[in-house]
Amino acid sequence: MEEIAVGLDIGTTKIVAMIGRRNEFGKLEILGLGKTKSLGVHRGVVNNITQTIQSIQLAIKDAEEKSGKDVTSVTVGIAGQHIRSLQHSDYITRKSVDEVIDPKDIKSLCDQVHKLVMLPGEEIIHVLPQDYKVDGQAEIKEPIGMYGGRLEANFHVVVGQISSIRNIGRCIKSAGLELNEVTLEPLASANAVLSQEEKEAGVALIDIGGGTTDIAIFKDGIIRHTAVIPFGGNIITEDIKDGCSIIEKQAELLKVKFGSAWPGENKENEIVSIPGLRGREPKEISLKNLSKIIHYRVVEIIEQAFLEIKNYGHEEKRKKLIAGIVLTGGGAQLKHLKQLVEYITGMDTRIGYPNEHLAGDTDKETASPIYATAVGLVMKSLENIKPVTRVKKKEQEIQKEDLVKETHDNPTTNKVNTQKVIEKQGKTFLDSFVDRFKKFLNDAE
Repeated sequence: MEEIAVGLDIGTTKIVAMIGRRNEFGKLEILGLGKTKSLGVHRGVVNNITQTIQSIQLAIKDAEEKSGKDVTSVTVGIAGQHIRSLQHSDYITRKSVDEVIDPKDIKSLCDQVHKLVMLPGEEIIHVLPQDYKVDGQAEIKEPIGMYGGRLEANFHVVVGQISSIRNIGRCIKSAGLELNEVTLEPLASANAVLSQEEKEAGVALIDIGGGTTDIAIFKDGIIRHTAVIPFGGNIITEDIKDGCSIIEKQAELLKVKFGSAWPGENKENEIVSIPGLRGREPKEISLKNLSKIIHYRVVEIIEQAFLEIKNYGHEEKRKKLIAGIVLTGGGAQLKHLKQLVEYITGMDTRIGYPNEHLAGDTDKETASPIYATAVGLVMKSLENIKPVTRVKKKEQEIQKEDLVKETHDNPTTNKVNTQKVIEKQGKTFLDSFVDRFKKFLNDAE
């Protein structure tokens, strides 16, 4: 059976359904891309269930028609202004100190963090270990295989509103789809556009979407800080609409075609003419004024993002972000944004494209920063397919050969050995997380 994965990016301005698979070189091959205008989502939060379901169904249908594949389950990104994060430390005391620490101990520690009491109406989405301590020995990155009685860890815990998470689950279910996995959108975008070297050196990802701006900070290969700023590209469009007294559609077109984050680039005499409504006179817009409107709002977004980087503590020597800032998302396409970010923050900046992980024949549109989150969601889904299918298939083939041989020698052992094969296929920690989330959605029905 062909291994395909589907990422569903439910954004404020658009809903993207992306179907992909790994090619023989390990690169991501996009089979189908469905996109529709997002109706019913405001700042990353569903506020109209019916419209959101319809938008999801249209995007999925579009992707199915382009790929020729049927979609049954999806990996979904969670974002929105309700997301917050916190730091937490916890520990377990191991009973079997004569045995080495194994993945079950790590799972037990993470499960304990999931029992934390949150504010009313909140749910833990992600529990991300930072570093470990074993019997007081600090700064351990990988404790598995070590001896110790007390296992401690520092965690980065991502929290969201139960109602918002439940509404997304409801939309997926009502659209006739199964929820394969849920992940934080900044983490998905980071997987798509950041290299492992950047994560090790220290990097801040700023994903400028339509309704929100998501931030994820990595250092030493580990996620250290996440945040969501409750405005993005749409608020710039609103400013243009109000400042130039034009309709939203014209404002968005102006921003995309002529917009710049740096007013100094435009001359005073550069004018663009906008058609008047219902036979009215055309309206002339100065590109310098347009850039000024954009500039003030973009500066506000960048300063908010930079404040989160300061809150992380990047000015400390051991927390220094050597790889600087990576900009992605639809808002990252704004002209001269890179230069403005470097000017405000004093940090090296680049635009993040997901093309590093995509197959060579992928069209240019798909490799745009707009689809970074969708690409990351497909990658995440394929990561989970790999151990469940390819590795286990190989194990099953070996076990099947052993069974055939043993059955040939002793037919009565066939039934017993078959049961052993089934019992060996235990659940991973990720499987249990997804199961727990699905159960949570079902209980909330």
